[in-house]
Amino acid sequence: MGKVTATRTPLFFQSKLLCISVLYLFTTLFLAFYRSVSPTTCLFRSSPSDPIQSPLFYYPSSYGEHKYAITTHRHFCSSPVFFSDYGMVVGEIHNLCKNSSSFLPALRYLQGKADTFGGNFETQKRFSYFNYSNDEIKVPCGFLKEFPVSDSDRIAMESCNGVVVVSAIFNDHDKIRQPVGLGSQTLVETCFFMFIDDITFQGLYEHKLIPQNSPDYKVGVWRIVKVFSEKLYENPAMNGVIPKYLVHRLFPNSKFSIWIDAKLQLMVDPLLLIHSLVVSKDADMAISKHPYYVHTMEEAMATARWKKWSDIDGLTQQMETYCKNGLQPWTTDKLPYTTDVPDSALILRKHGLGSNLFSCLLFNELEGFNPRDQLGFAFVRDKMNPKLKLNMFEVDVFEKIVVEYRHNLKKTGNVKAVSSGGGESRKTKRGRSRGHLVLNDSSCQNYLLKMWGESHS
Repeated sequence: MGKVTATRTPLFFQSKLLCISVLYLFTTLFLAFYRSVSPTTCLFRSSPSDPIQSPLFYYPSSYGEHKYAITTHRHFCSSPVFFSDYGMVVGEIHNLCKNSSSFLPALRYLQGKADTFGGNFETQKRFSYFNYSNDEIKVPCGFLKEFPVSDSDRIAMESCNGVVVVSAIFNDHDKIRQPVGLGSQTLVETCFFMFIDDITFQGLYEHKLIPQNSPDYKVGVWRIVKVFSEKLYENPAMNGVIPKYLVHRLFPNSKFSIWIDAKLQLMVDPLLLIHSLVVSKDADMAISKHPYYVHTMEEAMATARWKKWSDIDGLTQQMETYCKNGLQPWTTDKLPYTTDVPDSALILRKHGLGSNLFSCLLFNELEGFNPRDQLGFAFVRDKMNPKLKLNMFEVDVFEKIVVEYRHNLKKTGNVKAVSSGGGESRKTKRGRSRGHLVLNDSSCQNYLLKMWGESHS
């Protein structure tokens, strides 16, 4: 009979402690590797139909689209906002966009010709349109002067009949950034448009991102629309306000829109955002709360202090005008509106009567005073009728869905300064108050006393 030979376990596997240590080491190395190559820090995705994360476009290294990110305490795995299943969201938004009755009644717009794009109406004339009680009223809403884009771009804009994501770069103020996490059907349901001026166009050409002569331009998902801005406003920031607040007019057949400042990179699929922040909330519009300010006057004072707009006399006149016509600081009486100051870098809209009217009225205020849209926001919202159904979401939601970058820096003489795409034009005068609002013995005294009383109560 043969001799039975006992098999011996190798010495390496006889030590439980050693095995556990080796397993721990390899697991740690795997997790570190995954974290370094994964666009998110989540190991397990909640559904196989979650949006994809593959890059959509690779920039030349000289372009530097991801320089100067602003640090936040963002956590990808613990989300402050709930997103429904991607496949269900695509179907629901597709059906909503096909049902035009969901977006009625339609707002009627004033037609005609004027020296400025918005008509530059006098203050009381602008205010007279705040009460939209009659469907026969025609509201001034820009386009009283031609918006100078090519015919092919105009046709493409009118052909966008679902969701549109819009951004703009004027005066070469920012970089083009590609959205992250788009689902497999998103590019079918969503249009992406980036408006630029001649200066920005030249920069893109120098980086070899677009050809010099072409009827159409595209960088990644973005269709690039060149605006001949010398035919509009002298101030690049005011030109950027046109696509920001008149998106419903530039894209007359779209049903939902997302405005995103070019300093932001979108990190969540736009269909998920529209569904979660607008559709599920039955809102006309969704916008983030400001991280620091609650009252309009706080934002006005910061605008003067930090020279976000240098015409201090003009800022003072604007606040005086609003106070005389009923502007109040935020209190609980304004609920369900939870603050008077938004972070307007990201705006989500349903293109119905409420958001369209608000956008038209606020655009008129921006032309009447200055392009600092947070200053007129609460005044228009509180005074307009019908009321705006507004979802003002928390700052941690904002930080979950976008990454913010600093603006491009340009050298002016021996001083490095931010380019003027987000500020005043060269011709803007500086006020006598030298960096702060002067509201002594003004109609805003009751506002200030009430604001300070609320702040310290």
